Amino acid sequence: MQTSTLILLLAALSFFAYYLGVAKAKAVSSGHVRNLHSLPRYYGYYTALWCILPALLLLVVWLIFDDTLISQLVIASLPPEIQQLPEEQLGLFMNQIRNLVYNEAFSSSDDPVARAAAEHYRFLKHLSQRCLFVIALACAIAGLSWARHHISPKLRARNRVEKLLEFFLIASSTIAILTTIGIVLSVLFEALRFFKLVPVTEFLFGLHWSPQMAIRPDQVGSSGAFGFIPLLTGTLLIAAIAMIVAAPIGLLAAIYLSEFASRKIRTVAKPMLEVLAGIPTVVYGFFAALVVAPFLRELGAAIGVPISSESALGAGLVMGIMIIPFVSSLSDDVINAVPQSLRDGSYGLGATQAETITQIIIPAALPGIVGGLLLAISRAIGETMIVVMAAGLTANLTLNPLQSVTTITAQIVGLLVGDQEFDSPKTLAAFALGLVLFLITLALNVLALHIVRKYREQYE
Repeated sequence: MQTSTLILLLAALSFFAYYLGVAKAKAVSSGHVRNLHSLPRYYGYYTALWCILPALLLLVVWLIFDDTLISQLVIASLPPEIQQLPEEQLGLFMNQIRNLVYNEAFSSSDDPVARAAAEHYRFLKHLSQRCLFVIALACAIAGLSWARHHISPKLRARNRVEKLLEFFLIASSTIAILTTIGIVLSVLFEALRFFKLVPVTEFLFGLHWSPQMAIRPDQVGSSGAFGFIPLLTGTLLIAAIAMIVAAPIGLLAAIYLSEFASRKIRTVAKPMLEVLAGIPTVVYGFFAALVVAPFLRELGAAIGVPISSESALGAGLVMGIMIIPFVSSLSDDVINAVPQSLRDGSYGLGATQAETITQIIIPAALPGIVGGLLLAISRAIGETMIVVMAAGLTANLTLNPLQSVTTITAQIVGLLVGDQEFDSPKTLAAFALGLVLFLITLALNVLALHIVRKYREQYE
């Protein structure tokens, strides 16, 4: 019995429990719903939750410990000489057994002990699935019966259901917060290991980036160079070019859609504009590498200006195109949130539509627009694929957009590609870069929220 099938059966049983709960509530009310503490549907929710939640909790706990317990039982049935193997070799042997169980390509193994253990493992797995199916259904039916039996006019079904929903909302928020904290701490701890090997001042203020570490001390580049400034310069340069493209186009598109476009044009143009946001970034990277970069190189050759095949200009232009829907959508929402009374008052004083937009609407929506632009900058700074495919991986300390540069995200990708050992400065540098990138984007997001909250009340 597959787990998905069991979940579907439990869901169907909970729907049945809902209707049983509603019917029981109507029956105990003697035909008068006002005699009940809560509406009948809350008694249905109460019964359905008691039906499915204990069974789902049992299912989760069972799946967490199922494989571990089966593995221990299989190890206990192995010959003593195998049980006494070192932990690493015993783990490899258990992996071989799992391959025999789940992968038909390994079913022709010549090891009789492994084949016998795999058969035992398969038997225990099937037995576990059958037991889980029976116990979970029994638990669901027991919960249904218990909840239905306790339905009475005085049962505060609505209070209990809402308390349970409140618990789930708090649990979901807590999981999200703990996940964020876990990500930050995991990056922080590895970054601290890097800073034990490389001084913080060298990382933050160094002007050279060459993280390649030699295997032998006599090789060239054995010490490496971990200056962060070239990466920061390249990141800000590409983000600036992207915002020069995205900010005016996105803002003007938002003004047109919200103030000038008719309803028919808006219903067509806005979804078409936002289609750009749904295109994968790797597609933008291909477009930048195969179309924009060759075009810029040929254009530069035609006018006598040397432009690199992988330039900050090409990556920034394509990144700006990608961010246009982001800026446009945020700005459109902010402009539409400006009260209509401000427009009507401006028109009543004799102002034209252009004067109303430039002197009333834009100033009123400016905090939200600035906040949206800062969020768009965070999006540009965190982009990876376009930079990797169009800007290159050369860490040049330059402000010339026609040359090849690299960014923080591109270097993180390069440092973690392939088999790496997490005890060398080269690999640990990726976590230091990730920590700095996190702090930069966090600062921009906090600044955006501060601007919106500080100035929004002036126009409410």
